[in-house]
Amino acid sequence: MNSRKSRRGFTLIELLIVIAIIVILISAAAPKFSQILMNAKETAAMRHIATIHTAQAQYSSQFGKYATVLSELGAPTSGSEGPAGANLIPDDLAKGVKGGYKFTLEGTPTGYKVTAVPEAFGNTGRRTFFSDQTMVLRENWGQEPASANSPQVK
Repeated sequence: MNSRKSRRGFTLIELLIVIAIIVILISAAAPKFSQILMNAKETAAMRHIATIHTAQAQYSSQFGKYATVLSELGAPTSGSEGPAGANLIPDDLAKGVKGGYKFTLEGTPTGYKVTAVPEAFGNTGRRTFFSDQTMVLRENWGQEPASANSPQVK
C-alpha cells in the first residue's frame, strides 16, 4: 500500500480553493453591509435630531428661550447646570459630532434650526437633514445641506 494514499487531510490546492471561495463571498457581501451600516447611521442621525428637539422643549421650559448652540444643551463646563450648560443631551452630541454626522444648532428670530451632515459623504451617510422648531424633519439626497425647502422625510 502506498503511504501517500493512506494519508488523510487537505491538499494545498484544496485549501487555496476554499480560501478563494471565502474571499469571493466576503467581497460580495461587503457592499451590502456598508449600505446597511450607512442606513443605520442615517436613522441614528434622525433620532439625534429628535433628541435635540426634546432638549429644546425642556430648555425653553426652564429658561424661557431656545438654546442657540448645542453646547448650551450639553453639560456645564463649570459650576452648576444653567443656560450655558443645561445637561440635556450627551456630551458628544453637544460637541456637534455623533455617529458619523456633524450637527449644528443655530438660533433664529423665531426659534432655532438643526442641520446634520455626514462626516464622510457616501461613507457615513448619503443624506443631509434639516429641522427647526416646527419639528418637521427634511432631507436632501446629496452633499448639499438640507434646508427648510427640502422634501420632508417620509
